[in-house]
Amino acid sequence: MRDFAMQRVDAAQIRDFQQDGAVALRGLFQDWVEPLRAGIERNMASPSAGARIYPAKDGSGLFFGDYCNWSRFPEYDDFLRHSPLAEAGAQLMGARSVRLFHEHVLVKEPGTDMPTPWHHDQPYYSVDGGQNCSVWVALDSVPRDTAVEFVAGSHRWGRWFRPERFDRTALYEGDGLEAVPDIEAERGRYRVLAWDLEPGDAVAFHFLTLHGAPGNRATGRRRRAFSARLVGDDARWAVRKGRTSPPFPGVTLAHGDPLQGPEFPLLYPQTA
Repeated sequence: MRDFAMQRVDAAQIRDFQQDGAVALRGLFQDWVEPLRAGIERNMASPSAGARIYPAKDGSGLFFGDYCNWSRFPEYDDFLRHSPLAEAGAQLMGARSVRLFHEHVLVKEPGTDMPTPWHHDQPYYSVDGGQNCSVWVALDSVPRDTAVEFVAGSHRWGRWFRPERFDRTALYEGDGLEAVPDIEAERGRYRVLAWDLEPGDAVAFHFLTLHGAPGNRATGRRRRAFSARLVGDDARWAVRKGRTSPPFPGVTLAHGDPLQGPEFPLLYPQTA
């Protein structure tokens, strides 16, 4: 059994996560880079039905995304259960318990011109609760010019923005939510955070933090990332007006039920 009392993040990182909605975690997952890379290669060779693959306009690269594969690939399951992930998430969220909502793999191959548009994740998800945290683990060197960017403090605006697919098509119509602000047109109004990352570094961010990323136009450099979406003590199942991402078609929880079930394994604390 793991030592859950181990301090994985420090007080300054917890403060920055709570105030800014995003924080860098340096070197926390160095021992897990190669296993996760191996899992991603197997995942790309055998994508799920929910995978999204967007080729570059000139055919030189592609943007691959897939989720909810942790039970298919032991590399993912091992990382989720045995890495420092759960302890770090609990400390950042101030939670006594941590469950996996889902994992998400994102790969931008060299020459991929497609950006990740500005968005925040909460409106896509069938879960409510203030204790949440995405941990985006870099599996390649990510220079600042291709890194994920975050609007500091946007998780505390009290606003939900309309969810769209990464190709800018609507996830579902009639949700009544406002459009995402044009961050690029008014960057000077915001404090935008981003970090140069090395393999094994990570960025943790709140589900309501606005974020986006440029394409990967570099030649010869991949941008592979494994992101774990974690929830804490107050997580509740949420029924939305349209199809969510991920959809979780087999879940039969009622709106407002505590999030539980085999789809959402308890990662912290673990029993022997």
